[in-house]
Amino acid sequence: MAIRRAGSPAISPARGCIVVENTTSSGRPSKALRRVLVPLALAQFICSFAGSNMNVMINDISRDLDTTVQGVQVAITIFLLVMAALMIPGGKLTDRYGRKRCFMAGLIIYGVGALLSAAAPGLGVLILGNSILEGIGTALLIPPVYILATLLFTGVTSRARAFGVISALGGIGGAAGPLIGGLITSAISWRAAFVFQTLVIVAIIWMSRDLRDPLPPEPNRPFDIRGAALSATGLILLVTGILAADDNTWLMLVLLVVGALVLAGFLLSIRAKERAGEEALLSTAVFRNRTANLGLVTQNAQWLLLMGSSFVVATFLQVIRGYNAIETGLIFTAATAGLLMSSLAAERLARRRAQRTLIVAGFAITIAGIGVLLLMVVGSPSVWAFAPGLLLIGLGLGAMLTPSVNVVQSSFGEDLQGEISGLSRSISNLGSTLGTAIAGTVLVAGLTATPERAYGLAMSVLAAAGLIGLLAALRLPSRRRSSG
Repeated sequence: MAIRRAGSPAISPARGCIVVENTTSSGRPSKALRRVLVPLALAQFICSFAGSNMNVMINDISRDLDTTVQGVQVAITIFLLVMAALMIPGGKLTDRYGRKRCFMAGLIIYGVGALLSAAAPGLGVLILGNSILEGIGTALLIPPVYILATLLFTGVTSRARAFGVISALGGIGGAAGPLIGGLITSAISWRAAFVFQTLVIVAIIWMSRDLRDPLPPEPNRPFDIRGAALSATGLILLVTGILAADDNTWLMLVLLVVGALVLAGFLLSIRAKERAGEEALLSTAVFRNRTANLGLVTQNAQWLLLMGSSFVVATFLQVIRGYNAIETGLIFTAATAGLLMSSLAAERLARRRAQRTLIVAGFAITIAGIGVLLLMVVGSPSVWAFAPGLLLIGLGLGAMLTPSVNVVQSSFGEDLQGEISGLSRSISNLGSTLGTAIAGTVLVAGLTATPERAYGLAMSVLAAAGLIGLLAALRLPSRRRSSG
């Protein structure tokens, strides 16, 4: 059978695909597609939740596993790093083994990692379960989420609606992670938060039982092992260098330089493969689209701001102010509420405003939120001082997450969706990693000596990242795209 999508030709019946109607006569997605969207969005939610919920468990995990704040930061950063390093190979594997098969394999690996984390007797096992296995699982399951959404929702408006739901749940997972994690940790224990993740994974697997891959796998398609190794190694070296900043400056510089050289080697490798007529891990075509490149910069900055601010504020509250997990989580309600409000309005905003306008406005509001956090928190003992800034950050991020994804994914045809989806998610997760690594390192380095100064420096680093994202957004094309 073939996929039948509004505004696009049917795929050949010989390829073995299922018939799915993209839209109804009113232009809304069909009931079947809306059912498909639920597990995809929920998968993005739980992966984003995993990246931020541990922020409120820092003291509990440190005591239980006899480790330090820096040890927990390393576990969180490795999880985000593994995702970023393996997301490009994960996106490419969807072409070879199929989108649903990679999605389900990722869910299973993630679930095993969550269970192992729940039973972890020490930091090493926690890193194995949470940082490694959950990171690998996420790298396998997230690219299919965005590839399927792009293939099934072809019109700008319907695709914006799908990306809106997925990105909103991803953003809410990241923003609400501290609140949900705090509630579970305070009511039961931090280990129960990983059991919660396992239960959500089981629910996603059950809801995905009727999910059909819109394109058949190509088992004989070559896989660029050298490119995968170079890209992953380069990213790992860069982030490891950032983490080494507060211990050894020379080691940091060496790791950063070597990491940059390895990534340069990766680019040369894929170019050489293309010139030789072989299939590379990434097509160089994904780097030649100016709009997509600018969109990738905005995605990186957005997730850096979300995860970086979450880690900095949560760590400051627990280590310096002495708040417990539930108190810390409740403070993040302001960010969650702001992100939820703007995400729910994403579809309506997409019809009325250009994507560039939404992204620019989102960065401006988020940077303003960071400024408010700096002005109101430093020197003030009031817990309410955090609320206005976190609310603005949530509103800004919610307004721009969806249009940034849409800008990037819509810049390429179906033949490059596996590659651009993997690259897009890798860049986003690299932003999450950098947010925790850079801002977290600045904060942790000065927590014991000058905590409020360290907090101010960490938030200033995030504001600078926001300005970079804003500059990239201002260079995006200003024209509105017609809806489809």
